[in-house]
Amino acid sequence: MRSIWVTFSKEGIHKYPGADTDPKLATGDWDDVSFLGYPHRHIFHFKVWIEVFHDDRDIEFIQFKRWLERLYAEVESSTSVLQLNHKSCEMIADDLALEIQTKYPNRYIKISVAEDNENGCEMEYPNDFQMSESLSGA
Repeated sequence: MRSIWVTFSKEGIHKYPGADTDPKLATGDWDDVSFLGYPHRHIFHFKVWIEVFHDDRDIEFIQFKRWLERLYAEVESSTSVLQLNHKSCEMIADDLALEIQTKYPNRYIKISVAEDNENGCEMEYPNDFQMSESLSGA
């Protein structure tokens, strides 16, 4: 498969509801992550791959990157910090994949979203994958 990829990063705030009260997470020991239950800041690092069908700028990657960055710029408040509420890296990737599929249908997409470039997810969306079905109830 042929693909291009782009990277960008964005400051954001999110939380993990219940992490402060769930005994599996709020252990009071070395593995305690109760702080995740409160809004906290990360730099979210994105790497996005998209299928291309030929080798002569099928999707021009600078334009693709600028478009992706604008998706986040247009929904921001004046603070320029993403307010992600309860969304995990996986949920952020799913939301982004849905936007990409709308503009570029029937293409394989892979998205990596990492918190502070330390921990994150890598999600794959085959070109026949139906996002609406996967996100039902989310």
